[in-house]
Amino acid sequence: MRDDPIVADLVTRAGKGDQQAWDVLVERYSPLIWSICRRYQLSRADAEDVGQRIWLQFMNHLDAIRDPAALPGWLTTTTRRECNRVVRAARGPQAAGQLLDENIPDKQTRTAEQELLAAERHTALREAFTCLSPSRQQLMALLIQDPPVPYTEISARLGIPVSSIGPTRRRCLDQIRRHPAIAALINTEDGAAA
Repeated sequence: MRDDPIVADLVTRAGKGDQQAWDVLVERYSPLIWSICRRYQLSRADAEDVGQRIWLQFMNHLDAIRDPAALPGWLTTTTRRECNRVVRAARGPQAAGQLLDENIPDKQTRTAEQELLAAERHTALREAFTCLSPSRQQLMALLIQDPPVPYTEISARLGIPVSSIGPTRRRCLDQIRRHPAIAALINTEDGAAA
């Protein structure tokens, strides 16, 4: 994900004071920060404090960032360090001589990378979904409900023929796959599999 031009653009724009770019970055990567805080079993208040400190540190260093696309890695490393600091402080003076290992084992590192990828996929999917027309959004929302909604009920709710639901679903999925954010993820995964 380090070569993601969207992230680089957002970081650059945020560094120039673009509030919308800043908001997108926070929305996109807050789940990553929260997932790391959960792994360290921080309380909600401590996790919120960690999140605020991470974003404040990032904001204070925006002008010094050499590789904006490296943001996910920076956030992961900085969040782990901040979580370690909170855990050490909570343990009090008896733990002053004990330092937690800031190098999370490979299994946990893979988990952080998987959570980052899942957060990026979720953001891209949400972005692509909002590009569908409202009627297609309704159709897709009904099609993914659990338990599944029968086609006859979907037809009645949306006022469309049962026979058009499958083809419309396929067109929606094709449109989502063509969305730039989704296409970038698909191309990245295809390149990783090769």
